[in-house]
Amino acid sequence: MRGLKHKNVAAELLEKLLKDELKVRSKKNLVQSQSFAEKLKKTLNAYHNRAISTMEVIEELIKLAKEMDAATKRGEDLGLTDDEIAFYDALAANASAVQAMGDDKLKLIAAELITQVRKSVTIDWKLRERARAKIRVMVRRILNKYGYPPDLHENVVKTVLAQAELLCAEWAPG
Repeated sequence: MRGLKHKNVAAELLEKLLKDELKVRSKKNLVQSQSFAEKLKKTLNAYHNRAISTMEVIEELIKLAKEMDAATKRGEDLGLTDDEIAFYDALAANASAVQAMGDDKLKLIAAELITQVRKSVTIDWKLRERARAKIRVMVRRILNKYGYPPDLHENVVKTVLAQAELLCAEWAPG
């Protein structure tokens, strides 16, 4: 990209590639896709408002692509599947929870969440409030079981449910 003659074309190409990657991630990992989408939007806004040059936007977009690649490798390094890393990211979205609990405990919670939520998902669970309430209670019990900070439960439960909704199409029977 750095060697292309027309820098604006390179920037547009990088933008398109990153947006495509974000589309793929948004179907699997809610927290990562939101984080990277925000960074991409911020960089592109600065570029479109002429706050940074074409070369600077290219460098920022390359840096963002490397961060995305590192996020993918982080899951492999932690020994987590794609689904587990998605739930791990939902649990680790709050830095104080990571400090209080540590990676190993969050990995355990993520693995148990995957197992239990997958068992509880039905075809229409997104539409039925009673089924959603059952999963919410189950998520809270798992968080309590492992000592997840109670003051952070509400946001984490919402994030975990949103993450489960992304993945439920693959999990639901039928």
